[in-house]
Amino acid sequence: MSEKKAGGAAGKGPERDKPWLFRTYAGHSTAAKSNELYRKNLAKGQTGLSIAFDLPTQTGYDSDHELAKGEVGKVGVPVSHLGDMRRLLEGIPLDQMNTSMTINATAAWLLSLYIATADETGAPRTKLTGTIQNDIIKEYLSRGTYVFPPAPSLRLIKDTIVFS
Repeated sequence: MSEKKAGGAAGKGPERDKPWLFRTYAGHSTAAKSNELYRKNLAKGQTGLSIAFDLPTQTGYDSDHELAKGEVGKVGVPVSHLGDMRRLLEGIPLDQMNTSMTINATAAWLLSLYIATADETGAPRTKLTGTIQNDIIKEYLSRGTYVFPPAPSLRLIKDTIVFS
């Protein structure tokens, strides 16, 4: 932490910057197992969440869809519905978290599940902080994991920014 030179009250000493944000990019197998990992990391001093989603979630498939077979929970956590998001975040004070969701094509949808979970737990929306990877066009141009063509993607990107 660095010391601030100006603005300290007489006799109080220099003000200090806020501590750094520590997040581990994590998510695996199930929402319950990922929640267990998040809570262990938070208990050890991690100060935020960086959620890694599995490929079906990234591309908008439910875990029980036939095209998701073999990929569910493989490289991230599967989140198909509000119940999954509730379980993923259970017992975590969202109004005290800085959450990053590494997701593109389904970013708006997963953000809405995150906000709905926060609403249910009483966390004020004004206290929610974090980021989503709202770059749907990159998925179209670079990875081939897009869900929407370019024009609707641009509209959804804009709508997510305006809402936020």
